[in-house]
Amino acid sequence: MKQSDLTLEIATGEDSTHQFKVNINNGESIAAEMAAFANSKGGTIYIGVADDGTAPGLTKKDVSRINQLISNAASQQVKSPLAVHTENVALDNGRIVIVLNVPKGIDKPYFDKNGVIWLKTGSDKRRINSKEELRRLFQVTDQFHADEVPTKAGINKLDNIRFRDFLKSAYKQDVPSSSEELIRLLQNMNLAADNGMLNLAGVLMFAERPEWIKPQFIVKAICYPGNDIHISEYLDTEIYEGPFQKVFESSLAFIMRNLHKIQAGRGINSPGLPEVPESVFEELLVNALVHRDYFVSAPIRIFVFDNRIEIVSPGHLPNNLTVEKIRTGNSNIRNPILVSYVAKGLLPYHGLGSGIKRALEQWPDIDFEDDREGCKFTVTVHRKVAGGADELKSSPKSSPKSSPKSSPKSSPKSSPKSSPKSSPKSSPKTEDQIIELILNNSFITSAQLGEVLGISKRAVLKQIEKLKKQGRLKRIGSTRSGQWELISDNSDR
Repeated sequence: MKQSDLTLEIATGEDSTHQFKVNINNGESIAAEMAAFANSKGGTIYIGVADDGTAPGLTKKDVSRINQLISNAASQQVKSPLAVHTENVALDNGRIVIVLNVPKGIDKPYFDKNGVIWLKTGSDKRRINSKEELRRLFQVTDQFHADEVPTKAGINKLDNIRFRDFLKSAYKQDVPSSSEELIRLLQNMNLAADNGMLNLAGVLMFAERPEWIKPQFIVKAICYPGNDIHISEYLDTEIYEGPFQKVFESSLAFIMRNLHKIQAGRGINSPGLPEVPESVFEELLVNALVHRDYFVSAPIRIFVFDNRIEIVSPGHLPNNLTVEKIRTGNSNIRNPILVSYVAKGLLPYHGLGSGIKRALEQWPDIDFEDDREGCKFTVTVHRKVAGGADELKSSPKSSPKSSPKSSPKSSPKSSPKSSPKSSPKSSPKTEDQIIELILNNSFITSAQLGEVLGISKRAVLKQIEKLKKQGRLKRIGSTRSGQWELISDNSDR
């Protein structure tokens, strides 16, 4: 490595894969740093570089001593031993920087000589100090999975009818008559642990009341008026408990009943089509239930707002998965037992890794947020602005309180097609359509205007600038949280 390359690398500062050390005098300290990198994604330690990014470097004597210290620490003070690589980079001032590369470990977890497991947290490191974190580390290395963890529930907690029906449907087999045979069958099906107790997969799928055994693994759903969370105001709320299949079906029904129905040229007495295809939420809910992190003691949450639906799953994406990778169909099995039973027809299933792609094909306006700090994964399905190009039949069935007064976005007045101000001989001008939509919802965004009118956001902004120059429109407040104000009533022309 040249000094110029080194300068470029350290210019961006410390992060979770790059760390600076002015000097090293303690073998235990560098062993802990190397263990933390190996337990994470690997990384590089620059020895002879200060925290502020300056590079005073090391003497040749220091270089010899530190390289020996690194060798001893990697082989004797980290369990299992690490194969690290060092490179000495000469500086213009005659001194040297040691570049220590620590690979991502293949035999995790790695301990220091005191038996402490370290993990990287940003540019720092921390001890693993909970069973959940330790289990998750084993899960990452495919040595241990949450759905195989034993519970305290015996076979008496089984929903006998549900298990009998599944056994007949999937395996053409009857339930054994004796307890010993039933336990043996459950163990062979990976639904019970060696001690005869149901594991987490067995509880979630076939226990009569899973919430009595694992109360945290439920779904909480709520529908709010508007686009923000309210402390006490909501339109619809439910908590869904019970076996896997029941939770899935109930959660899906909650979302669908809180969507608008679109006539889209159908007869007036027809039920109408949901504004977002039901199959989109089938795919997303199956992913949430099957791929969430069951080492995190928290429920799945569903939020329905006027402009979006959010599904929040505990746990960030596993291993090296990224949002970009899951969009292209890549996947990583976090709960293999649950996945295997979903594939047997327990829930709608169309193949590993295909769910996200299929949802995006049917409804491209979906965002994904992998929050590694907050340990959660959020899917946001954006809704079309009510009253746009499609004629809406009604507000959500479960929201009788969401009248046009309390929810301006769902008002049929916002449809430019039904505007009495437009000429019967031709379609209304785009600027008049924008004025009409703003009359009914002063908080509507440029992107939402574009969706309703079927034009690009750039075209919307061009029309808005035109209206501003005409003195008909102005913006009050910020782009993010402000609103539109009509200056004059020129729209009644």
